[in-house]
Amino acid sequence: MHYENALAEEIRASAARLLAEDVGPGDITAQLIPEHQWATANIITREPAVLCGVAWVDEIFRRLDNRVTLRWQAADGDFLQADQCFLELEGPARSLLTGERAALNMLQTLSATATSTRHYVDLIEGTNVRLLDTRKTLPGLRLAQKYAVNCGGGHNHRIGLWDAFLIKENHIAACGGIQAAVAQARKLASDLPVEVEVETFEELDQALAAGADIIMLDNFALEDLHVAVEINGGRATLEASGNVGASTLKAIADTGVDCISSGALTKDLKSIDLSMRITHTFDV
Repeated sequence: MHYENALAEEIRASAARLLAEDVGPGDITAQLIPEHQWATANIITREPAVLCGVAWVDEIFRRLDNRVTLRWQAADGDFLQADQCFLELEGPARSLLTGERAALNMLQTLSATATSTRHYVDLIEGTNVRLLDTRKTLPGLRLAQKYAVNCGGGHNHRIGLWDAFLIKENHIAACGGIQAAVAQARKLASDLPVEVEVETFEELDQALAAGADIIMLDNFALEDLHVAVEINGGRATLEASGNVGASTLKAIADTGVDCISSGALTKDLKSIDLSMRITHTFDV
């Protein structure tokens, strides 16, 4: 519930930021259009995509002009064909044009995240391996992109630095070893999951002995991932990370790990090509 409340607040805040950034003190070009002129418009995608960002667009136009009506032809998580119209708008022409770029910017970015995730998820279909995102998100869009990953069929790793322990190389060095780091984590917050990143089989043994809940196998070769799964014997959740891409994903999943994390889902993005077109104008 905390995540849902935080996401709802983030949608409101980001819509306000987007409008402040783009509209500023006012849209001077929109003032060329008579105030009494209304219009209908369609938003289409020029390429196949997984839709994400409905709530952000709703909030943008709600804040801008509540006379604008939005008729969605698809929902978050739906697959869109190229040239498909997925949203019809009607309202004051000035408001439609003023809100256009803010709305499209959010849609094209979140849909890109969802689409990238869906592509990766499809590659490991049938393996029972969970695809995880990371904290390598676009600045200021953490919760939005985490939501988009869910829409694409992926799963969220920790949201930030507060909701789970991830003990990495430098933490281990500063704490004096894996055993000491895990023990301190249990004392600090026994209800939170403890994950340890390891780079060798020796570190894997230490993490298992320390009782880590999750072990991240960082940049392990495929044959080493197979061995790690055997060593683990189901004691901890195993997460593969590093060298994850479309060409390697299925082979990594086939090693028997429980999950695979990839920063590419949220940072290596090509925005979806979207377009808004006025279809009809009329006076009110």
